Amino acid sequence: MKKYRKGVGIFLLNKEKKLWVGQRIDKKNEFWQMPQGGIDYDETPVQAMRRELMEESGIKKNFEIIKETGCWLKYDLPKELVGVVWNGKYVGQKQKWFACRFFGDDREIRLDSYTPEFGRWKWINPSDSINLVVPFKKKLYKKILEEFSFLYN
Repeated sequence: MKKYRKGVGIFLLNKEKKLWVGQRIDKKNEFWQMPQGGIDYDETPVQAMRRELMEESGIKKNFEIIKETGCWLKYDLPKELVGVVWNGKYVGQKQKWFACRFFGDDREIRLDSYTPEFGRWKWINPSDSINLVVPFKKKLYKKILEEFSFLYN
């Protein structure tokens, strides 16, 4: 049976209904993604979401959770990455996604608060995320955009 790593993702919109995306430091490509990460063994999905948002963007306050996906959303790693990522333990990730609104100031965003994962960040039109994300996550991003479309359309 396929084994998926449990994780969370954050669909973070600002006051102008723009979506936060970051460009990973550890990859030599032009792909951008929303904040996301694994759920630690002793965390709830909400706790993991708050931790990941803080670690990846530096945002600790001035945001609210608007909606959580009703079900777990999955993505599969490409075959060439299955034995490499997460020490080969998982074929992909199943995630709870959280739509959040950021009502703070951009100066609160700090990519160097913890061990940096992103080198750059920007606000974009949510629909543009499909063309910026790594190809194997495109289907996942389409589902997320559909689920949270009421927030930006």
